[in-house]
Amino acid sequence: MFIEIDGAKCMGHGRCYAVSPDLLSDDDEGFVAERGTSWEVPADLLDQAHEATDACPEGAIVVTATAPADA
Repeated sequence: MFIEIDGAKCMGHGRCYAVSPDLLSDDDEGFVAERGTSWEVPADLLDQAHEATDACPEGAIVVTATAPADA
């Protein structure tokens, strides 16, 4: 599974990294540090990836079975 974080949609609420601390982190401005990126999620962190998706009020985080074009 892959996770993708849309940097344009991220508004810095911080809910994603609060519920997924082993997968995501924050930057100096309070945004998710990984915004604008995509990568393969380790199997043991899939639950956190889905929790981050559910926690994002902007819908900036997507978990998919196929790699995004830039992964």
